[in-house]
Amino acid sequence: MGRLQDKIVVVTGAAQGIGAAYGRRLLDEGATVVLADREGEAVRALAEHHPDRALGVTLDVADPDSNARLAATLTERFGRLDGLINNAAVFSGLTMRPFWEIGEREWDEVLAVNLKGPWLVTSALLPLLRAAPAASVVNIGSDAPALGRAGYLHYVASKGGVQGLTYSMAHELGADGIRVNTLSPGPVYTEIPRETVSPAQRAAMLDAQALRRTAGPEDMVGTAVFLLSDDSAYVTGQTVSVNGGLLHR
Repeated sequence: MGRLQDKIVVVTGAAQGIGAAYGRRLLDEGATVVLADREGEAVRALAEHHPDRALGVTLDVADPDSNARLAATLTERFGRLDGLINNAAVFSGLTMRPFWEIGEREWDEVLAVNLKGPWLVTSALLPLLRAAPAASVVNIGSDAPALGRAGYLHYVASKGGVQGLTYSMAHELGADGIRVNTLSPGPVYTEIPRETVSPAQRAAMLDAQALRRTAGPEDMVGTAVFLLSDDSAYVTGQTVSVNGGLLHR
């Protein structure tokens, strides 16, 4: 018996990277997992490995109609939702640049996916979350705002907003028995190439950590399981940093 046995959990941005790792770990913990991503074929291929407990669906978190279709599918198939990981984000494809060089279109896309997305997804799935006895929402933030990271202000602003969104959601949904927390990763390196961290920055961050090794997706998934499980039944409105002891300078 896993810690999430018989729970139904949605993971957005589940086609690759940390999102896919969340999905795999939740399945290992006994959950039925809905893998949602704009790359619908990719998540459907992942779900084929667990046809009895995994469902892959196409989802654009920034599109209200796409979220409504997801809610309708889950209502018909399950009738409730025990957990939600708002993981979808624009990050790996960003090019580091001063904020005054960021184009408005790119700014709007990052904020639409990273900040508006969790609001839209949670709102659309709220009736299903309320139908569960004790649902949990995990918003994926970032330690970048606390570190004052330069070079991608739109991403930093979006993740700072996620933390505030979590606090307010926790208070608005507490009466429904729904918990809302932020899992805030430090630097995590996946199979996805990215330009948002230079070699010098990577070395500096590693030097500032208490644990002198880089983090991979496997270092994040245990905290997500805890926040979704009954072990955290009295934890809500919190930000849990998972960063190897990275100093917030």
